[in-house]
Amino acid sequence: MICFSDESHSNDMKIKIVATTNIGLERENNEDAYLLCPDLSLQDWMCDDMSSYVSLGEQGTLVVVADGMGGANAGEIASNLALESVKTVFSKENTASSIKSDDYSGLLKQAIKVADDAINLKIDKDPDTSGMGTTIVICWIVNSIAHIAWCGDSRCYSYNPISGLKLLTKDHSYVQDLVDNGIISEQEAFNHPDSNIITRGLGDIQPPAVPDIISWELSSEDFLLLCSDGLSGYCTNSQIERVLDDNYIDITRCRDELLRLALDAGGYDNISIAIVSVLSNTGKELVPISFAQKIRKCFYRLFR
Repeated sequence: MICFSDESHSNDMKIKIVATTNIGLERENNEDAYLLCPDLSLQDWMCDDMSSYVSLGEQGTLVVVADGMGGANAGEIASNLALESVKTVFSKENTASSIKSDDYSGLLKQAIKVADDAINLKIDKDPDTSGMGTTIVICWIVNSIAHIAWCGDSRCYSYNPISGLKLLTKDHSYVQDLVDNGIISEQEAFNHPDSNIITRGLGDIQPPAVPDIISWELSSEDFLLLCSDGLSGYCTNSQIERVLDDNYIDITRCRDELLRLALDAGGYDNISIAIVSVLSNTGKELVPISFAQKIRKCFYRLFR
């Protein structure tokens, strides 16, 4: 299914990505991990921020966040195995073939299956890693479409300075099931003591790993935010939206202020944040919205 955003869009886009992962204030090791490839046709895998916008390549951009679990170093092993598997599946040949056949979901499903198999194989060979697993959220941007697949409660949001923040993914979690069944409210879910229990994931959680997949049409001046629950589990959507509203002109500052928000909330978990900024290739750098756009912003958010 393709969901359309409110603004006009262009297939001729440029992107900029910044990301970080942080151990937080309470954990002894970081089980989160992320993976960036601004241009899959170049296979330019990186962990550093992009210093400038680049044109979106024919094979698109890939961003992945994984939140490992399992204690000791096992969670870290699971999340990194997942990312290495995704990297292998999204080869230049595989991506070209999927784009040619218009089968984006097929490659996303394959990536998650290969990652799940790799983690389970490691568990079979090394009993000390029994119980390890990871959540994952993958965002593959091709032309003006973001194809998003996920297992667990790592999230992907869309943000626009006018229309605001929209959660695109839906947590695979025990408390989300309670919300869906009308047992508790969204507000009660945020503070629920069992909010860390996930119902889908990769590894020794629930075989097989079955992702949900959506496609979201992007517009110039849209942002995509991928994060682990070290951010979304301790900071409300409205808090996240306020930080983006205050800092969207500089996406590095957005990233840094979101990290600060999570740490100020207690930093109880590892925190991973990746932000993709999308502009038209003919568009200028981001500028503050005008007075007329502020009126539109109020209208959009009042009736969303």
